[in-house]
Amino acid sequence: MKNIHKLTLLTLLLLAMTTTMSNVAIVTSLPHLKEYFNHIANIEFYSRLMLTLPSLSIALLAPVLGHLIFKFGKKKSVLIALFFFSLFGTAGLYLDSIETLLASRALFGLCVATLMIVSTSLVGDYFKEDERHQFMAYQSSFMALGGVFFVIGGGMLSDMNWRFPFGIYFIGILLIPFVFKNIEEIKIENIEENETSNINKNILFVYFFAFFYMLLFFILPTQFPFLLIEKFKVSGSYAGTIIATAFFCNALGAIAFSKLKKIYSYSTIYIIGLTLISFGLSLVGIITNVHFFFITAPILGFSGGFMMTNAVAWMLSKTNPKMRVKSSGYFTSSIFLGQFLSPIVFHPLIAIFEIQKFFSIIGASLFVIVLLVLITKKFILR
Repeated sequence: MKNIHKLTLLTLLLLAMTTTMSNVAIVTSLPHLKEYFNHIANIEFYSRLMLTLPSLSIALLAPVLGHLIFKFGKKKSVLIALFFFSLFGTAGLYLDSIETLLASRALFGLCVATLMIVSTSLVGDYFKEDERHQFMAYQSSFMALGGVFFVIGGGMLSDMNWRFPFGIYFIGILLIPFVFKNIEEIKIENIEENETSNINKNILFVYFFAFFYMLLFFILPTQFPFLLIEKFKVSGSYAGTIIATAFFCNALGAIAFSKLKKIYSYSTIYIIGLTLISFGLSLVGIITNVHFFFITAPILGFSGGFMMTNAVAWMLSKTNPKMRVKSSGYFTSSIFLGQFLSPIVFHPLIAIFEIQKFFSIIGASLFVIVLLVLITKKFILR
């Protein structure tokens, strides 16, 4: 990292931050949006789709975008994506039907997919493995701290009007000059002839583990606000503050990854994270005092921090320079497919059980899965 200009490092960090804020900026608006459109059938489900529909666009089209970016160029792609990131992201300020709002979120997802693919692949281009782990820890912590700001800010804005948090997405326009001036595509040299641009089958299990992680972790933004605001009757700003503690500890978890990687394999770190998530979700299910959520949210955030960083590093460790953009596309698809499917997969349980009991069931089930893995000792992939 010594040979890379500080403004380039900052720009890489800011680009990564846009992928985090894609959903968290409006997370506390969802219960208020549900009230605004209370005349629409199934609005509770649609309000959750506002958060996850971009993830469907990303999941379906990220692999295709990866191939297009590979041919079109990373810098050009990201400049265009930032402009439309702001255009579609801020649509919630003025659109007044749930159909057009959902459509804008779907188009917004294409921009986020492009930003995430480019951001991930640039890390692989700029850094060697050891420096990559170190920078990714900084990057993930920066993303998480950005999440703290956007969740708290979004919570305060949502208390004034559910539309106001959408204005946060104007940040995409502000980043265009940074990218134009500070990002240069790195020419990949010394690629061996046997290094193809095809996806290696050995990386497929990493995609699955990333998908499963996000399926679980996205319970936090899609279900947590409803538990806090509807059952515990807290304000949007208070709910945002609780969720923000998760993002703050997410940063600490990301920083911890580089230290954990010196001791444990990628697979062991994954299991440690699953254990902590099961513990955190189980605690959420038994809390009766809202203040105790300041204990459970950090547990979930910390484990998510090093698990996400672990997943990206795991994927990059199994790619060669020629396939990096395409691999990042498929990885991005896996992550956001987990985000999109999370509320859909868990909606039947929430419909049957009271929402807090749902957390207990998921936590206990995940703990059983971890125990089975440890007992059978099948989790030996490194």
